Amino acid sequence: MINDMLTVMQKDLKEIFIQRGSLRAGFTNVLIVIGIGGILFPLQSGREWINSPVGLATAAWLPIFMSMGLVADAFAGERERHTLETLLASRLSDAAILYGKMLAAVVYGMGIALAGILVGAVTVNLQYPGTGFYPLPYFLGALVFAFLGMMLVTGIGVQVSLHASNVRQAYQKMSIGFLLLWLPLILGPQFMPESWKLQLAAGLSQINGLQAAVGIGAALVLVDLLLVWLANVRFQRSRLILD
Repeated sequence: MINDMLTVMQKDLKEIFIQRGSLRAGFTNVLIVIGIGGILFPLQSGREWINSPVGLATAAWLPIFMSMGLVADAFAGERERHTLETLLASRLSDAAILYGKMLAAVVYGMGIALAGILVGAVTVNLQYPGTGFYPLPYFLGALVFAFLGMMLVTGIGVQVSLHASNVRQAYQKMSIGFLLLWLPLILGPQFMPESWKLQLAAGLSQINGLQAAVGIGAALVLVDLLLVWLANVRFQRSRLILD
């Protein structure tokens, strides 16, 4: 099954890079994201990009949102291109198809995240020679959270893509969902009374960073496992063919 899963993964990665029949278009999108997360932001932050976990978190999570297009295309794209029936009629098992497509999205996002992190370190060291590399706990933590974040987006995206009629519909549903999730977190503090902000800041200052990271990581693991289980339940070959 592993070989079949890798075959599906390779097919999906090839399709995302060769967009509109052009290899250049696929790589251009990747280079733009790496340029933003690995060059632009580090130049603005300076040494803080290396010494603070905020920079690593930015570089690690930025590609997650870029991978939404690949996840939306997973099944909705096959349906739109009229290739889903051929894929489902092949000898590939359900697990190989499902996990292969999920693995493609995770590998794609993780590859861009790692590239952005490494390019960011080079950028800061060229700007400030001798700054050094990220602290090892920050670096490893960023990779772990990038993986968990990619699994989260992939798990949600597969649920949407399985029964969306086309890629645009799947992408719009995912975008709206994540917008509703992140908008309160971004705009909420701007509309908070100052007294609430002070209380929130005081509360956050008392939280142990390591314990908070472990707690958030454990929650993401549970959610990711639930989404994988739901994907297994919802992936029904006969129903997809009829759709």
